[in-house]
Amino acid sequence: MPNVTTLLDARLVPESRTAYVQPDRGVSLTYRDLRAMTNRLARGLIELGVERKDRICIYLDSSAEYLVGYLASWRMGAVAVPTNIVYRERELAHAINDAGAVAIITDREGAKVARAIAGDCPTLRLRIVVGGRESGEIGWEELQRGDPVMRPVHCSFDDLCHIQYTAGTTGRPKGAMLSHGAWITALEAEREALSLVPGDVYLGIYPMGHVGCSWGLATLRAGGTWVALSRFSLDAYLTLARAYRPTVLAGMPPVIHALVHAGPEADQALRSARVIISGGGSLLPSIWEAFDRRFGIPVANAYGLSETIVIGSGTVTLPAYPHLTRGYRSVGVPVGYTEVRVVDVDNPGLELPPGTAGEIAIRGPSVAAGYWNQPEATAAVFREDGWFLTGDIGVMDEDGVLFITDRKKDMIIMSGWKIYPTEVENVIIGHDAVQDVAVYGIPDERRGEIPVAAVVPVPGRSLTLDDLRKFCEDQLAGYKIPRRLELVESLPRVHGWKLLRRTLREQTR
Repeated sequence: MPNVTTLLDARLVPESRTAYVQPDRGVSLTYRDLRAMTNRLARGLIELGVERKDRICIYLDSSAEYLVGYLASWRMGAVAVPTNIVYRERELAHAINDAGAVAIITDREGAKVARAIAGDCPTLRLRIVVGGRESGEIGWEELQRGDPVMRPVHCSFDDLCHIQYTAGTTGRPKGAMLSHGAWITALEAEREALSLVPGDVYLGIYPMGHVGCSWGLATLRAGGTWVALSRFSLDAYLTLARAYRPTVLAGMPPVIHALVHAGPEADQALRSARVIISGGGSLLPSIWEAFDRRFGIPVANAYGLSETIVIGSGTVTLPAYPHLTRGYRSVGVPVGYTEVRVVDVDNPGLELPPGTAGEIAIRGPSVAAGYWNQPEATAAVFREDGWFLTGDIGVMDEDGVLFITDRKKDMIIMSGWKIYPTEVENVIIGHDAVQDVAVYGIPDERRGEIPVAAVVPVPGRSLTLDDLRKFCEDQLAGYKIPRRLELVESLPRVHGWKLLRRTLREQTR
């Protein structure tokens, strides 16, 4: 099986074509530039003694250097360990020590954190620093002076190339082990799902340290152009859309929500787009429908995880088949040689019939090989027959279309009744004075748990708890009605989009 970075060597793509643009950093790279930078870094790391299968930590903000760090690690047969620049000392040290990383690629600010933990990270012997180094460190610029030609190291389908640490919402973060074969099939699945072609321009917003960067890599695999936005703001997003006329937009529920409520300038800015991606959280049907009616741009509503490289082995609503949205509610059908089934929460060997809620299980070539150095955690969710238990609750209809209900850990059980927060949220958001909502469970001595709703009102609109309670009573079964309602100014979200119900639970007394 060829190395995943052979995507850089496709001669069908003109070398002068723009591959990667990051306007706020003044960066524009052709395919020739990107390949040369990757080869130079890979050669430089090899000359410094980094070997095949060694782990290389990347600790940068989203940037061209981050992308090249991935590609160079893979090209030389090493293993990329992406981290988030917001990590502090303890979090970074965990990733380095757990992976046994021998090198870290970072910038001047990140190097300060890396120096502070150097004594606690015995495997780490190389610090490559972008934009200036101190004694004992290697400058990124020094490694970009070498030979720009290098053949990718031959790797097998199952050779590890990437350890992706999960968010670690419970316990310590787990490193999903992703292979060259997993990445190759993931890029092909995403290219097919979006019908990517060489002329496509992708406007990306997902952090480089997240597997969502796969959409940008899939664009490169197709010979298109990846336009990267370092930090999402609606104004910056629309400015880049006007300037670069993207055909494919990265989105997520809060982004799509913002676009729905944007001024008339958004309609002109998005005219070139033929599809927008959503994922990482529940896209409320009302927002999805409003977006569709305003812009007429199909939403590729994607379902996947770090452990599946997004839809490498996952599902998505395909733009060419609008009926798959099932009234703006589904996450589509399996793609990329993926199998999906819904199983009993307490007996995962039992597949449930269509229309029955249970845990979603996925099997496919992009599913991780397990969790690095965590055999017990691996055994708990990666079954011997190849099925991966996602921890998400869902329903599949007779046609194999999947609907996400909730996270298993977010499901509320009150006096034996199962309450799915997303279902209740979908009702409450329908109130015209509600801007955002989160439903979560808290312990209750008599009933085990009770549902609580934290509601963000629309600015300037009048909203009372009595109004909300009556609204819920009119539309929900009695056991699903939140026992507590709270008006709040905002909800805690990771990177502004992934809802942290756990934080709300901890804050509620």
